[in-house]
Amino acid sequence: MSDLCLIGYRYSVYTRAARMGLHLAGCEYAYEECDPFNPEMASNAAHPMGRVPVLRVGNDTLYETAAILAWCDATRGWQAPPIVQARAAQVGSIVDAYGYWPLVRQVYSHGWFRPSMGAPSDPEELASGLEASACVLNMLEDIAQAGEVLTGADLTRADCHLCPMIDAFQRVPEGAAALAKRHALAAWFDALKPTQVFIETAQGAFPEAA
Repeated sequence: MSDLCLIGYRYSVYTRAARMGLHLAGCEYAYEECDPFNPEMASNAAHPMGRVPVLRVGNDTLYETAAILAWCDATRGWQAPPIVQARAAQVGSIVDAYGYWPLVRQVYSHGWFRPSMGAPSDPEELASGLEASACVLNMLEDIAQAGEVLTGADLTRADCHLCPMIDAFQRVPEGAAALAKRHALAAWFDALKPTQVFIETAQGAFPEAA
């Protein structure tokens, strides 16, 4: 039996990122569902702030997606030139600091997730997210064009960290249109869609339409 256990929320883009990393590392793991938006469940979570994902590795506990993905890359023995490793870390920092809120909490949440769950959505939030996402997408487009990471081949933690957010974002028509304007980034996403790591982690990651 595996000594790995991933604690996550099925609709969390960060949980999916961790699952992608574990998939790339070829790890078998148990899974525990924890809804961080449920106060009772969050209060019992392994993360001090009640967030997910959390990876239990034997007696050790890892939280924060970047740390979990770094563990996955180390576990599979990923090695690359310094610039490639730096770019992979840069992508993760960009999406955490600047991308998650507009791409996921504004565009995806108000353009897809909330309507799918039968919850009210705010078109002003969606519009604000689309505006704020432009600079983020441009930064990621520049990195994809440079060709060190986000190539669609030789997947790294950069792909795992970013892919779930882009997948969520592009489910909204306005998000898909914005992505299509960034040709290198769109080509990267198209290259990932038929891969097993993408297909298997997409299952159950999005609510059905209400």
